[in-house]
Amino acid sequence: MSPAAKALLVHFLTASGAVWAMLAMLEAVQRDWSGMFFWLVVALLVDGLDGPLARRYEVKRHAPVFDGVLMDLVVDYLTYVFVPAYALFHAGLLPGWTGWFAIIVITFASALYFADTRMKTRDNSFSGFPGCWNMVVLVLFAWLEPGTNLWLVLILVSALAVAMFLPIKFVHPVRTARWRPVTLPVALLWILFAGWVALRDFQDVGWALWGLTLTSLYLLLAGAVQQILYGEDG
Repeated sequence: MSPAAKALLVHFLTASGAVWAMLAMLEAVQRDWSGMFFWLVVALLVDGLDGPLARRYEVKRHAPVFDGVLMDLVVDYLTYVFVPAYALFHAGLLPGWTGWFAIIVITFASALYFADTRMKTRDNSFSGFPGCWNMVVLVLFAWLEPGTNLWLVLILVSALAVAMFLPIKFVHPVRTARWRPVTLPVALLWILFAGWVALRDFQDVGWALWGLTLTSLYLLLAGAVQQILYGEDG
């Protein structure tokens, strides 16, 4: 297979994320949350693979007709932001005005963040919370019943939306070199736990729920801890 063909296949893999987003949205409309999160987890796995493959097969050189970075941002907005925000609203975790507030804040702030040219730091971490609402909403679904802990959810959503524009580092599981031998396995474990929780429809998932929670906390806090220990460039 020619280098151009390999590079084109990587673009196709990235574009498949839009298909997984549509399948997730169709499940969300039917209130099949386990099905929705299953497709979002598939999209997350694809998102983790396409970047290294794009660099491995030099897509900018061999298939420059498609902008892989732009395509990735479009797909990420659908799978990281749009579908999860809809689910958060439609599932009743934030009823009434709180739901409207959450989806407006999430979609508006994320659109700004995804277009922010300062979103990456020198060590390839993210500057500010990287809009991973798919991960946040999945954990909320796993832990909470609709209509419970309303203010906790509202405060969490608001805090993370503000954190998108604060100079706080968040690790990239693949590209942040520091602690990568730990971070990458943790990210893979997160995907495993998330997939299991979704397939089980959030029922009888005690061990996976705690695994999901602990790996989420690591991914949420590792960058800030690195920043404290090693400074802005650490």
